Amino acid sequence: MSGPPRASLGLAGEGYARRFLEAKGYTFIAANWRCRQGELDLVMRDSACLVFVEVKTRHGERAGRAEETISLAKAQRIFAAAEAFLAEHPELADLVWRVDLVAITLDRRGAVQRITHAIDALVTG
Repeated sequence: MSGPPRASLGLAGEGYARRFLEAKGYTFIAANWRCRQGELDLVMRDSACLVFVEVKTRHGERAGRAEETISLAKAQRIFAAAEAFLAEHPELADLVWRVDLVAITLDRRGAVQRITHAIDALVTG
């Protein structure tokens, strides 16, 4: 059985990730925020911390776990997009920020099989 097209798989994963983080007390700020530098899947707030969330969703793990798919180039685009987001939202620029990863594995029916949340998953330097 083939899964949904890549775009709808990503949107479904972002929805799961948002609900998962909101259940942990995070506050939603933005989804699918785009700029010239790249895209931010989710922007959330965890108390006094702004969190840029990269969401990776996969059907099964035959091709590897979702969290194993962030390249150095992708990480650089996420950091550049985060900086652009902060430049466009000066009211949030004084907050400490981080980049988290939420990795979701779905079963054949599209139900969540596994969800992991890596806090501060990407760091610079």
